[in-house]
Amino acid sequence: MFQVRIHGRGGQGAVTAAEMLSVAAFDEGLHAQAFPSFGSERTGAPVVAFCRIDDHPIRAHDPVTSPDAVIVQDPTLLHLVPVFAGLAADGRVLVNTSRAFEELDTAAQLGVVDPARHVTVPATELSRKWLGRPRPNTALLGGFAALTGVVSLESVQCAIRQRFAGEVGDANAEIAAAAYDHVRSTLERHAHA
Repeated sequence: MFQVRIHGRGGQGAVTAAEMLSVAAFDEGLHAQAFPSFGSERTGAPVVAFCRIDDHPIRAHDPVTSPDAVIVQDPTLLHLVPVFAGLAADGRVLVNTSRAFEELDTAAQLGVVDPARHVTVPATELSRKWLGRPRPNTALLGGFAALTGVVSLESVQCAIRQRFAGEVGDANAEIAAAAYDHVRSTLERHAHA
C-alpha cells in the first residue's frame, strides 16, 4: 500500500487534491481512498488530507501516520507542524516553493536530503500564471506523478478534468503538466550531477 499525507492550509485544496489523487488511482484500476483531518475549520488554518493507494481493497480508515510520501502545499508549515513525522526512510517529499529543497532548512527534521526523493515545485507560481489565483493543488498532483510514478500524469489530468469542467479543468490539467515537467527535469539534473 502506498500512503500519502498532504499538508496545507484551509482554502488551498488539500482535501480536493487527496480526492483527485484517489480518482486518478482508481482510473488506473487501483484501489484508493481519500479523507481529511480537520482541526480548526477556517481559511488559513493547517489542514491534513490523506490518500491510500493499493492493488488490493483497503481496509484501514485511520489517519496516515507512516506515509510513503508527503506533499506540503504551504512551505510555512515546514517549521510549524511536524509534516515529516513518520515518513518512511525511503519516503518521498514534494514541497510547494520556488526554492531548492536544500535551501529549506529541513536537515533537523529529515537528516540527509536525497535529491532523488525530496524535491520542490513552484506550484503557487504555476497556478497564478495559468489561473490568476494561488491554488497549488493540481500542480502538486502533477509533481507527485513525476516524483513517485504511483499514478500517471494522464490519470491525474483526467481526474482534474472530472473535478473541474471546461476551461478551468483544461487550465488545471496544463498546470499539472507543467509541474510534472518541472519535477522530471529536476530529477534528471540531480541524476546527472
